[in-house]
Amino acid sequence: MGGSLSSLLFVLAVLGAGCGPSPETAASEVVITTAPVQGDSQRVMVVINEASDESVEVGGYYIAKRKIPKENVVRVRVTTDENISIDEFETVLRKRVKNAVYDSKNPIDFVVLTKGVPIRLGNNSGYSVDGHLAAMDLPIKPIEKPEAEQVRGSINPYFMKNESFSRKRFDMVLVTRLDGYTVSDCKRLVDNALAAQPNKGLFFFDAADNRKGAGYADTQDAMTRATDVLKTKGFLAQLEDTPTFVAPSEALAGYTSWGSNDGKFDVAAYKRLRFKPGALAETFVSTSGRTFRPTIGGQSLITDLIASGVTGVKGYVSEPYTFALARPDILFDRYTSGFNLAESFYMASLVTKWKDVVIGDPLCRPYPTR
Repeated sequence: MGGSLSSLLFVLAVLGAGCGPSPETAASEVVITTAPVQGDSQRVMVVINEASDESVEVGGYYIAKRKIPKENVVRVRVTTDENISIDEFETVLRKRVKNAVYDSKNPIDFVVLTKGVPIRLGNNSGYSVDGHLAAMDLPIKPIEKPEAEQVRGSINPYFMKNESFSRKRFDMVLVTRLDGYTVSDCKRLVDNALAAQPNKGLFFFDAADNRKGAGYADTQDAMTRATDVLKTKGFLAQLEDTPTFVAPSEALAGYTSWGSNDGKFDVAAYKRLRFKPGALAETFVSTSGRTFRPTIGGQSLITDLIASGVTGVKGYVSEPYTFALARPDILFDRYTSGFNLAESFYMASLVTKWKDVVIGDPLCRPYPTR
């Protein structure tokens, strides 16, 4: 995980974009300017890759469960590989999705990709399909080098906002994905979203003893801020700051850790984590979303958390650097304030058109407006 540029990039990018208060105060001083809108199936467009039986099955399940209008379904036929060429992405996938969003009689704010739709452009070091679709209407260039000016030019316009999302206002769509090791895992994402309740906790944040130095401190401190914010709002939250990598015995309402970047990472403990319906998670791991297929070796994967029952989680298809990580202080504050899954992850994420992938039903919204 590239971290040495984290603090400098974050501060320069936020100040340069005029995005509002500092991250230290953003989560604790939230004032919702527009009451969050209950997710509506008419606002969701579903993308199915007809070349993938898994995509067809997962898409059909979600459409039936959420009662997505048939005119909100885009069917494409592209590679079933996890990597898609730039040409096929531009001429088939992006073109079809963009035209469908523009031509829809319904106000499309969210796009849901299904298992079997490629995750990454070009090669294993490429950008995420999801991020490029989310920003397909924004006049920004993807980051080529993680330098301050380029990061500043790729700011997510919804970052740190306190209002309900609309494509008309922000000139983008919020893209999420239903993916996992198996079709059953994908269906459980949907079932968990529908079963989600406003749980008071436990929200668990596992700090790493080897991530306290320069370049990582701000990211690590975000866990402390998240814990404080949730406790102030009356939720049960715990910061685990011992050297041990811990898996609580109880099912969690929220989770953040350094995953395999923790010097004391315990893969068995990681796979023992369990979650309540509606739980969200983030792990500070460079390639946590590099594949959604069974694999051996490499960094920890968010697919294991999906298999363990998480409802929403953010990952990265290749090295994103720490500036791109979802900030848990913002993520969990917004979610427990009544925003939906997609809104919460995107408000917590600094950049777009980058390496990010958000897993889950965008309409999941268990908490009432506070």
